[in-house]
Amino acid sequence: MPTSLPPQSPPPAARNPVTPEGRLGPMTSQHWASGPPSQAQPLLRQEAKGEEEEGEETGIQGAKGIRTAEQRRRGWGDATEATEEGRTESGAAAAAAGSGCPAEGAGGGNEGWRRQPQCCPCAAPLPRFAAHCCHGGTKMAALAYNLGKREINHYFSVRSAKVLALVAVLLLAACHLASRRYRGNDSCEYLLSSGRFLGEKVWQPHSCMMHKYKFGEAKNCLVDKHIAFIGDSRIRQLFYSFVKIINPQFKEEGNKHENIPFEDKTASVKVDFLWHPEVNGSMKQCIKVWTEDSVTKPHVIVAGAATWSIKIHNGSSEALSQYKMNITSIAPLLEKLAKTSDVYWVLQDPVYEDLLSENRKMITNEKIDAYNEAAVSILNSSTKNSKSNVKMFSVSKLIAQETIMESLDGLHLPESSRETSAMILMNVYCNKILKPIDGSCCQPQLPLTLMQKLAACFFTLSIIGYLIFYVIHRNAHRKNKPCPDLESGEEKKNIINTPLSAIEILLQAFCKLGLIMAYFYMSDRANLFMKENKFYTHSSFFIPIIYILVLGIFYIENTKETKVLNREQTDEWKGWMQLVILIYHISGASTFLPVYMHVRVLVAAYLFQTGYGHFSYFWIKGDFGIHRVCQVLFRLNFLVVVLCIVMDRPYQFYYFVPLVTVWFMIIYATLALWPQIIQKKANGNCFWHFGLLLKLAFLLSCICFLAYSQGAFEKIFSLWPLSKCFELKGNVYEWWFRWRLDRYVVFHGMLFAFIYLTLQKRQVLSEGKGEPLFSNRVSNFLLFISVVSFLTYSIWASSCKNKAECNELHPSVSVVQILAFILIRNIPGYARSVYSSFFAWFGKISLELFICQYHIWLAADTRGILVLIPGNPMLNIIVSTFIFVCVAHEISQITNDIAQIIIPKDNSSLLKRLAFVAIFFCGLLILSSIQEKSRH
Repeated sequence: MPTSLPPQSPPPAARNPVTPEGRLGPMTSQHWASGPPSQAQPLLRQEAKGEEEEGEETGIQGAKGIRTAEQRRRGWGDATEATEEGRTESGAAAAAAGSGCPAEGAGGGNEGWRRQPQCCPCAAPLPRFAAHCCHGGTKMAALAYNLGKREINHYFSVRSAKVLALVAVLLLAACHLASRRYRGNDSCEYLLSSGRFLGEKVWQPHSCMMHKYKFGEAKNCLVDKHIAFIGDSRIRQLFYSFVKIINPQFKEEGNKHENIPFEDKTASVKVDFLWHPEVNGSMKQCIKVWTEDSVTKPHVIVAGAATWSIKIHNGSSEALSQYKMNITSIAPLLEKLAKTSDVYWVLQDPVYEDLLSENRKMITNEKIDAYNEAAVSILNSSTKNSKSNVKMFSVSKLIAQETIMESLDGLHLPESSRETSAMILMNVYCNKILKPIDGSCCQPQLPLTLMQKLAACFFTLSIIGYLIFYVIHRNAHRKNKPCPDLESGEEKKNIINTPLSAIEILLQAFCKLGLIMAYFYMSDRANLFMKENKFYTHSSFFIPIIYILVLGIFYIENTKETKVLNREQTDEWKGWMQLVILIYHISGASTFLPVYMHVRVLVAAYLFQTGYGHFSYFWIKGDFGIHRVCQVLFRLNFLVVVLCIVMDRPYQFYYFVPLVTVWFMIIYATLALWPQIIQKKANGNCFWHFGLLLKLAFLLSCICFLAYSQGAFEKIFSLWPLSKCFELKGNVYEWWFRWRLDRYVVFHGMLFAFIYLTLQKRQVLSEGKGEPLFSNRVSNFLLFISVVSFLTYSIWASSCKNKAECNELHPSVSVVQILAFILIRNIPGYARSVYSSFFAWFGKISLELFICQYHIWLAADTRGILVLIPGNPMLNIIVSTFIFVCVAHEISQITNDIAQIIIPKDNSSLLKRLAFVAIFFCGLLILSSIQEKSRH
């Protein structure tokens, strides 16, 4: 077997002048086969860290350094910084594996990696013994692995992905606009005519969400209303199911062939069933009375009949002709009623012919179809207008086609199907009145609020301003364009790329943000894109989990450092947790209690990292300056504040950001208040360690007091202006519940950081590459305890009886699984020395992913799923996920760009800008008060 890859031509050089190819000249086939380490980066390239990167985690994202917008615009930084990073990692891998691969940069700087390797390359994902082996098969596997990743990264970068996502959004928006102009903008038509079953009993209308009404909501919607059902026994069944939504205790009693009244006096709701099994003069007279008497005229009329005509006349063609004549005479009356009332004609459901009794054998599906065609053609042409006001309730036919086999007599539908049809009727009438967030069918688009209009003006002006600066720069670039000297054949001028000013970077960032916010609004507030309900199955949750696990393993890399919870490891941890949470949300897995409890631990683990990261930073750095505080608060809250304005949602709606923000301030106050105790001070005197423990004990006592004193907690956060931030639906109970659910885990993170850093300072831990964290005996014992604890918690979480019981114990026991995971991940040296760059990439934008999912991946404020491509759920998920991830990554960069400008390091300038921010938030409070008054 050959010991090297067959010769091949390298891919074309990138246009970027700072790529390795551009600096080092053309590469031979052997050079390309071994390849520069920088080209073996993960599928989505990690952002390089700038000089301002803080050493420790800062909650969800940390205070990470970033390149400027100007560098990204010109393509600077990615290639050069990634190359340097790749060299360091490759050199470390060679040292660890001991394979004889030359260290990066050895022997003349950039020439190190160009040499033909003596042995197989040091590929991190391969087992350690493979690095020592020079077998052809092992070498081919390593080369194929690295070559595959290089090929992917060469042709597919983050920048090209974002361009593709932008094109996809524009095309999809154009298609949906054209579809709405062609098919109309009324989602009620979808609800009344089309849909499918999710599972056995969950009905999904075509691309809109159906709300499940409870009796209290139904009464509020139908107060002082009169609803009339007129028709045969099938309409009577629909009547009973409709009434049971209003009063679940109502029983099906009385003579079946008589009128049946129902009235709820508490809500003044009146629902009547009128027995008219045939479309004849009797039914016509009943309808005619309503057209002449406006007092008794119902607000909603549901009518339909045909099976009795088929049965009585033995399915004769003369009966069908008479039916057409009768429908024709009734149609003008129904059309007249439809001008002031909601009128629905229920088409006949199919029958299950094998179960029909002998006296019903003449009722065949062929005859039912003929009667339905007659009704549709006559009622739709009963008006001179292009569209009839009488609505066809045809969706029951689709429901019956799936469920008629469960019928007891072949004619009447099973109860579950009738309940679905009744719920559809309730949605058709009540959605436009109550406007439930998870009932997008039949809902009109909400009008823009005052703050939304102001935000639209601001972003529009930003786009116009950026375009003006862009045109000016283009003109200046043309003037500086080099022109050849005809005599000497040389250029007279050199192109000078002037860096963007701060105002230009801001305008560029707000221009991008404005376009992104337009997409947010179109996705979850306008009626442009469609929405569907969630439906949980085990496969919809666990199969994607397996997919991302395989991808994560594929992108295993060596870490730069091997300390416990190093930067790459915490990014990886946040990344895979965020992906699991996203799958949990889109699959609707909260209905499955074991999954719910394990995801609760993932949320707690984020907060644990908040406590660990912020405590570590303050303890080691001792930086309690205002710049640090503003930097963290801005990066945590910027996107949420913008969304609160654009999407018209309260701050507490995005509950996790307020949670992390409050805990950051608690950690800061605990460590910054007198006496300030930091590691440098404590190293000189152990007494300070005792003082810090007293501070932590006081913090724990305050947490316990607030957790068990709901009144005190609510009094604190009900004070103005805190109430404006933490109220949801007029009270702070939701905030108290969220805070209390993970009340101890941040404290546990702080305590763990203190113990770990103390042990590290006293050199108790062995954190070298490949070394176990403790001695072999202690490491094996702790690993055994950790695995047992991890499994014990999982067994307990899977055996919980209900959420209330589990949530009560969760704050005290969630730390068990978190600590067990940390020890399992860090005690073995080989596990601590590698990480998944795939998961770490997502970990760097975990905050943006968590927030953006509310509106551009999920829909209806997380209660549904965004539908960009109707009729193909799998393709829709793939496309919407791709756009969602690209948007989240771009928002992360925009946030970092704006933070660099808005939060200067100079304290005097920073204080001036803080005063401006205070004025801005005061304006928001005033505008929100005006909006609330106008709504009331």
